[in-house]
Amino acid sequence: MRIAEVAPLAESVPPKLYGGTERVVSWLTEELVSLGCDVTLFASGDSCTDDAAKVDFLGNAAALLFPIDWPEPFGLVVIEAMACGTPVIAWRRGSVPEIVDHGVTGFIVDNESQAVEAISALDRLDRRNIRRVFEQRFTARRMAQEYLYCFENVARTGERSYRRSGT
Repeated sequence: MRIAEVAPLAESVPPKLYGGTERVVSWLTEELVSLGCDVTLFASGDSCTDDAAKVDFLGNAAALLFPIDWPEPFGLVVIEAMACGTPVIAWRRGSVPEIVDHGVTGFIVDNESQAVEAISALDRLDRRNIRRVFEQRFTARRMAQEYLYCFENVARTGERSYRRSGT
């Protein structure tokens, strides 16, 4: 099984405050390799990775592991994986619960053991459906429409309502 794992180039929270991402990435990598997985690390924030290589890398991975342990405001690599139809296994931090639909586009986990367990459930997810969810929620057009809605609402009412009812 080919796994894409995200490791940050720089940490926004000092590692001493939570044990360090390196520890989590190292532990997960060792566990995944022991389970017979082919693990490739993908550095988040890596502007040297060209788009074609990234699509091939993410699209051919069994899953994207996103072991963040800080309040990430938006995980761009998560929606990049979903655009490729690749499921995401991510820590319940920051925006992850707003991006990943647990059991639909991936799995939201609280620790390393749950992340390893989630790998055995990947075959329950439909990669075409993951892509459909991406198209419904995260295309540039959809996000532009949501911004337009917010701008029009502020102009019309003067209120800063950022969410439509029911979204």
